[in-house]
Amino acid sequence: MRILALAILTIATVLTAAARAQTYDPAYPVCLHVYTRGANYYECRYTSLPQCNASASGRAAQCVINPYFASTQEPAGYRRHRRVY
Repeated sequence: MRILALAILTIATVLTAAARAQTYDPAYPVCLHVYTRGANYYECRYTSLPQCNASASGRAAQCVINPYFASTQEPAGYRRHRRVY
């Protein structure tokens, strides 16, 4: 009986971790964090903060920068330096 309970607990833990791993969509730079009574969730489908803020207006939500955004460009001000020997 203990083995069955341990197996169920292990499976539930793995499924919960897998669900949390997909919170952010790496295709969009801005996410809307929506607060509800049942659960909080993220909608990552915005290309700019003003676009997200328009959607968040009047709702229990806030816009956040997506930390997992897969940008194809280098960050602004970034320069590669070569070492000269």
